[in-house]
Amino acid sequence: MKKMIAYFTIILVILIVSFKNINLKKNNSEPEIDEKESWIEETMKSMSLEEKIGQMLIVYDYSQEVDEELLNKLNEIKPGGFILFQNNFVSYEQTQKLISDINTTSTIPMFISIDQEGGRVQRLKELSDQAITIFPSMYELGSTNDEKLSYEVGKAIGEELRVFNINMDFAPVLDIYSNPSNTVIGDRSFGQTAQTVSKMALPFSEGLKSTGIIPVYKHFPGHGDTLEDSHKTLPIINKTKEELMELELKPFIDAIDNGAEIIMVGHLALPKITGDTTPASLSRKIVTDLLKEELGFEGVVTTDALNMGALTNEYTKEEIYINAINAGVDLLLMPDFDKETINIIANAIKNETIWLEQINDSVSKILSLKYDYLLKENTYTREYLNSFKHQEIVSKIKEQC
Repeated sequence: MKKMIAYFTIILVILIVSFKNINLKKNNSEPEIDEKESWIEETMKSMSLEEKIGQMLIVYDYSQEVDEELLNKLNEIKPGGFILFQNNFVSYEQTQKLISDINTTSTIPMFISIDQEGGRVQRLKELSDQAITIFPSMYELGSTNDEKLSYEVGKAIGEELRVFNINMDFAPVLDIYSNPSNTVIGDRSFGQTAQTVSKMALPFSEGLKSTGIIPVYKHFPGHGDTLEDSHKTLPIINKTKEELMELELKPFIDAIDNGAEIIMVGHLALPKITGDTTPASLSRKIVTDLLKEELGFEGVVTTDALNMGALTNEYTKEEIYINAINAGVDLLLMPDFDKETINIIANAIKNETIWLEQINDSVSKILSLKYDYLLKENTYTREYLNSFKHQEIVSKIKEQC
């Protein structure tokens, strides 16, 4: 009997200790959630309408320094992000100073973004005084069928970008190279099948994330089976939603299931879904109905560059900005970098052409993403650039493809 009592006493003690540990873990996790929500709430309370609109803009400028003109524009617009191009880079020290000076103009951390895919799209190329690792195309990487290698490539690219305090990469490409005549995507794609693209692109994005880089999955709903270049004109995809589900949308669905946090919508017309030639980036049927509601994407939606011919040939600035936001887009990539952009959107809100709730929802999601990535310490140093380890990764791709 005494043994039975002792046995049950031990069991009771174990249960009590376990219960306390569960509560302790739960309590330890709560402050982190509260801290994030509090930061977002307090930040939004401190912002004017114009500042909220600014958070929805990723701007560009080809300057190589923050001169008086660029400084005035940054202070006036207070953009949420800045995208860098090859024109911005001259030397290591100059690039570091440019990005640092851009960052110091904002009290809210900025998306410092770039197109660094590998292959023919690598904006950060060799500087005058510093070599950067040049990675083969993603099609070559995809042909290795090596998921671990793809992760290593994403990680290596992320490490080199983080040296410069870049925190967002407009990659990976989830378009499927299903049309051999497609030149705008071509070898930027990981492969000719949805399976290959998903298998190789998702580890690549995890490699980026491991370094603190935000991967941007593009170009929804799929730019692989097009002939036209949306930089110049509007590609039209004559496929039904069911047909897209069988091919183009599969990698995006896999990315969403894998926790994708930001997706870029391309300037592509899908008349069999929308009933007209409205570009996907301006279409509520594509952004909200398909991407958000049907596919269940709850993250940040960004447009492709708004200065591309697919839009500017047919729409005014007012139509582009207003239609994109009403479609359900959260970030406007490369709008005109001036006060007029802010004024157009602010006036649309005041006239109730755009609802303030949409702006608040977008800014809340943007700040949430910034909290998760941009408040972390950066420990990457110059030694990562064109390192022996990164050159070994390049050699592996060439050996296996």
